[in-house]
Amino acid sequence: MTSPELEAKILRLHHAERWPPGTIADQLGIHHRVVRRVLERSGAPRAVRIRRSKADPFIPFIVETLKKYPRLTAARLHQMVRERGYEGKEAQFRAIVARYRPSRPAEAYLRLKTLAGDQAQVDWGNFGKLNIGEAKRPLVGFVMVLSYSRAIFLRFFPSQQLANFLAGHEEAFTRWGGVPRTILYDNLKSVVLDRIGDAIRFNEQLLAFAGHYRYEPRPVAPYRGNEKGRVERAIRYVRDNFIAARSFSSFEDINRQADKWSMTFALERAWPEDRGQSVAEALERDRAALRPLGENPFPCYERREVHVGKTPYVRFDLNDYSVPHTHTRRTLVVLADLHTVRILDGNTELAQHARSFDRGRQIEEAHHIETLAEQKRHARKARTTDVLARAAPSSARLLQRLAEQHQALGRHASELLDLLRTYGAAKLEAAIKEALAADAPHPQAVRHVLERDREASGGVAALPLPLRPDPRLDGLDFTPQSLGDYDEFFDDDSEAHRETEEKR
Repeated sequence: MTSPELEAKILRLHHAERWPPGTIADQLGIHHRVVRRVLERSGAPRAVRIRRSKADPFIPFIVETLKKYPRLTAARLHQMVRERGYEGKEAQFRAIVARYRPSRPAEAYLRLKTLAGDQAQVDWGNFGKLNIGEAKRPLVGFVMVLSYSRAIFLRFFPSQQLANFLAGHEEAFTRWGGVPRTILYDNLKSVVLDRIGDAIRFNEQLLAFAGHYRYEPRPVAPYRGNEKGRVERAIRYVRDNFIAARSFSSFEDINRQADKWSMTFALERAWPEDRGQSVAEALERDRAALRPLGENPFPCYERREVHVGKTPYVRFDLNDYSVPHTHTRRTLVVLADLHTVRILDGNTELAQHARSFDRGRQIEEAHHIETLAEQKRHARKARTTDVLARAAPSSARLLQRLAEQHQALGRHASELLDLLRTYGAAKLEAAIKEALAADAPHPQAVRHVLERDREASGGVAALPLPLRPDPRLDGLDFTPQSLGDYDEFFDDDSEAHRETEEKR
């Protein structure tokens, strides 16, 4: 405890003599905390030693500028005073700006109540990444909250594209069996393309969607996230009570878990308007007041034009999907949702595949590939028979006879093509005519005629394929070896033959 006389002395020295607390403590032989405690308890403004600053000449300009633009940043204001001659550092200048910036009174908020079925609030939440095979996908959650009952609809998507945004709405309407009269949004690009004050240019596709389901889209004012505080709290609730300590392997898996969670745990929590009721009980009143759904759903597909190259696949979202080989080298249209990828040529659907969120996968329909392979086989056969027909016209009649006998035409055409390469066109044509005249319509008969004529002319044995010269063998000398020793094995009078017979 300090005596009244000491307190009076401290106050006089500080306020009248302008002594700082440290000097008073030294001169009176007391701790500086005692001096500060006395000064604070007195309630009188503390005397401050005013020091000159480089910013002093610019204070009137700072004050006047902040009156006109109270939200102007200290960094921009620092640039402005530097252009006018200020030489101080930005860090010190920020403290000066904070001293003179007009303070805003704390804003009070009304607690708004909504009627059943009247309003919903929508927003996206970012929940990290989802690893699927070789791909790492963004994990974004579409959250819609009925403002009256606080019921939550939750659906996860790999992106915030407009198609996913509208699909989330449609699934929520289907879940609840109706549509609220008004939906509040943040100023998302999926909703608002441009805004100046109250003048708003909406996304045309969202307006078409809202017109289809007969509700009013209403963006909240800029920087007024509190106007849709119910969906903001719902996203935080999802983050803390659903995502935390939960594992999942795919979008199908996490959405299946989200459906179960939102229809059980999320509905069992207490209703904020009356803690004695649950959200599920309030939801029944909400559902009864929702506007009915129309009969026809709005098309909520991701649409993209894709070009097909020389292989029968379209590339969509990191993966390849097969199409009929008759539609290569043209532009097609992909319509995709979370489950299905449809590929169209105009109004004709060419293929429908299960969607993959992996990376670098080939998703195929078996008949697309089988049809292409069959077409390639027919093309090879056609090329072979065309070559044969030009070189040896009689080959067409030979192949026709083979077809009548249900023979494998591809294999026999290949055999005739080998004979053509080995013996030439003229000899092959003559041999085919002789085989047909002898009523032996088969490549083996043709080969027999060709071999017979070769032996009769004293020619060397024909190889089925010519051997190409090998430059690595140039300059090498080979000494022919006598094969006479082997003839002894076939001479009945030879000693080797007799020894072999005795051993037997």
